[in-house]
Amino acid sequence: MEDYNRELKLTSPLIFVLLLLIFTLSTFTPLSHSAEDIYESRLDKGLKNNEPYSYVLIKKANADPPRAKSLLAESLKHSPALPPAYFEMAKISFSPSANGIFESLDYTIKGFKAYKKSFWWLISITGLFTASLILSFVIVLALVLAVRLFTDAPLLSHDIKENKKKVLIAMLLVPLSFFGPLFFMTGSLLLLGLYFRGMNKTVVYASVLLLLMAPLCLNIINMFLSAPSSELRAIVAVNESRDNKYAASVLKNKGDYISLFSYGLALKREGRYEEAIAAYKKLLASHPNPQAYVNLGNSYVSINDMAAAKKSYKKSIELKPLASAYYNLSYVSRETLDFAKGEEYFTEAVKLSRESVSQFSSAASRNPNRFVIDETIPMSAMWEYAENSSRGLVKISPLNSASSVIVSIALLALFFIMDSAFKERAYRCQRCGVILCGKCGKGKLWGEMCSLCYKSLIKLDALDSRIRVAKQLEVQELQKKKRRIIRILSFAPPGIAHIYWGRILSGTLLLWLFCFLLLLILLNPLFSTGLSLFSHSWITIPVSVIMAFLYLTSNIDARRRLK
Repeated sequence: MEDYNRELKLTSPLIFVLLLLIFTLSTFTPLSHSAEDIYESRLDKGLKNNEPYSYVLIKKANADPPRAKSLLAESLKHSPALPPAYFEMAKISFSPSANGIFESLDYTIKGFKAYKKSFWWLISITGLFTASLILSFVIVLALVLAVRLFTDAPLLSHDIKENKKKVLIAMLLVPLSFFGPLFFMTGSLLLLGLYFRGMNKTVVYASVLLLLMAPLCLNIINMFLSAPSSELRAIVAVNESRDNKYAASVLKNKGDYISLFSYGLALKREGRYEEAIAAYKKLLASHPNPQAYVNLGNSYVSINDMAAAKKSYKKSIELKPLASAYYNLSYVSRETLDFAKGEEYFTEAVKLSRESVSQFSSAASRNPNRFVIDETIPMSAMWEYAENSSRGLVKISPLNSASSVIVSIALLALFFIMDSAFKERAYRCQRCGVILCGKCGKGKLWGEMCSLCYKSLIKLDALDSRIRVAKQLEVQELQKKKRRIIRILSFAPPGIAHIYWGRILSGTLLLWLFCFLLLLILLNPLFSTGLSLFSHSWITIPVSVIMAFLYLTSNIDARRRLK
């Protein structure tokens, strides 16, 4: 016994070292072999996209520049519809030469095209642009109201003092405030808009249009916010060939067409063929569909029932000729030694879609998930599902289509009436800024000046020299003050200074574009997809360059105004 214990003590370290050596060797197995094994095993399950592994390869490419191109090419092989991989490839391919520029541009274009093939990437960037567009417009209208309030509110106050009946117009804001902040802001802009001139009134019409479209805008934002539901994630995962098990568990008891179709597809790819056949039969009982017949036929092929498979494919062709149905029929026909029919069906498939047949053939093997080709839910149907399953997560005020339409039309009509009815409204002297109107000004003098400014500048003999000098000094002091304000506002976001000195429309457009671009950067993390490190990061550089250009242009224009 003692000899055995002594022997065990001697051999235990040797066994440990041997196990450590085996583990080390297995760890340092060449990447290409393990990657190829992963790739083939996923294809055998009908999975063509492996985003987590592709993200790992992108990170490795960033850390290993000499092997970056090969690693990114491997990443694209595992996830052909992954935009970050194309953008990273465009980055490392760029060089000052013509070849480098065109190669980088080609990968950039492919990256943009990849958005169309990936539901989450497309819906996230669409949500980012939509939310930034709507939110920036609301922010800009609020800023226009804030900037013009100090300039135009005294004019309204003067008109109310001269005509007490006009106080009823201001009272309009009281009932509007009960509807919500958006209604109150639109009503306030409508009142100040009476003193806007020319095309500047377009800003008022834009605010009414926003109010009219508010329910639709809220529904769109709610759709994007509620899109990442477990059901939709499962539907996208199986139809974009990312995962089957999640869909098979989440969609088990769902009865709608898209969920049941996706559930059957997940079951078939997971090897649960009888359950898949039952799911597709249940689906076809209520929704006869050519794509569902194709997948039912594929399930029959998996259990080696070629007669039932042919019958399903032919029913699919009767409803709508599909390249997948003809392609699958050609393979099943050859499997049953009907080579003439197989060639005929293959030719028909090529006529319908040569590109699809090429893709089918490249992935073909004896595996049930690669021997015949599955049909999937198109992206348009997934968008429709996301829209129908949206929830009211954002509720700013009791907005609904009826109230918004009625109030918007009423406000628009009221603005037309007031704008045409108020012939005599308050205005400011263009030199000293004093508020005038028809009652106190006896009509507008040349250049919309008050009588003192007119006499001090035009009719010099009608005014005492001391009063004229005092008025000139007052005007100079006012101009210095306005220049100081414009100089300060020139460092504010583009368009603020323009709105202040009266170019309201052009200032609003400048400010809207700047705010939209800024929100694209700020909201980008909220609309990330996949791993949080891989959001739409390509936006940051071009957007920052455009923002800098807008800022410099606006600043230069404002300083030219000072001169």
